[in-house]
Formats: sequence, C-alpha cells, structure tokens
Amino acid sequence: MSEALAEIDSMPFEKAMQELEEIVSRLEKGSVSLDESVKLYERGDALKKRCDALLAQAEARIEKINLGDNGAPKGVAPLDVG
Repeated sequence: MSEALAEIDSMPFEKAMQELEEIVSRLEKGSVSLDESVKLYERGDALKKRCDALLAQAEARIEKINLGDNGAPKGVAPLDVG
C-alpha cells in the first residue's frame, strides 16, 4: 500500500468525505488527464471504503431506546443493523 493511501486509514470521517467530494467534482469536470483520473479514482475508492468503515463502526455503537407498555423509556438495546 502506498504511503498516500495508508494515511487514509487514520483519516477522520469528515476529512475523508470532504476529499472524496473534491475528487468527484474534479472527475465530473473532466479537467484532468486520463492518468490523473485513474489516480484520483483509486484514491477516491480508498476514501469511500474508509467512510463506509467509519459509518459501520458508528452504527455498531448506536443503541435504540426500548419503550415500556406505558410508552416511557425502559432501557436501551443494540440497534438492529442488517
């Protein structure tokens, strides 16, 4: 793995998403060479995977509130994901 792609593994969600949006914008404009487009696509793919992993981690930590028969909260349980 290249150093440039390795640093993505420690990137916070917001920064990864911002850079991914910038890459998509550049690719949509078509203002870069084919070689540069391929490099941007590869980095964008790595950023997308990082964002997906961080979102999955966040979902695993989310809990849902269980309500009792009277509608009052009675506790929490893991969120049913999947």
